[in-house]
Amino acid sequence: MKNTKNLLSKLWIFLTVNYIFCDVFSLYHSTFLNQLLTGRVDGIELSEPFLLSFAIIMEIPMLMIVLSIIIKNKVNRIVNVIVGVLMIIIQIGSLTTGTNSLHYIFFSIIEISTLLLIIYIAWKRTNLRKFNKNLT
Repeated sequence: MKNTKNLLSKLWIFLTVNYIFCDVFSLYHSTFLNQLLTGRVDGIELSEPFLLSFAIIMEIPMLMIVLSIIIKNKVNRIVNVIVGVLMIIIQIGSLTTGTNSLHYIFFSIIEISTLLLIIYIAWKRTNLRKFNKNLT
């Protein structure tokens, strides 16, 4: 299970980096940037409580990087599946609000695919050797 824990942690890192780069790329999208400067994006006010809520939500995958390694196997499985499903729901929710740029849709596909892989690995409790055999 140690190899599985490491793989899950690395997948959470990969996911987090994708979240960050998607947000950075959004700053180069002039329509989004203009809305951002007004404090309202697609009708959503970027208030302090809103930003705090999303800061907390984005802390969850970063926390999973560490938790995937340190929590016990049975709890690890449950937590990875629950958090994976929660983050998919949040990502799908973000895709259904407002208009989305092509890069946002691309990153969302990568993020949802990564979350599905995390859920699969955690659910199956596959060790890394068995997972690698399935890929070949």
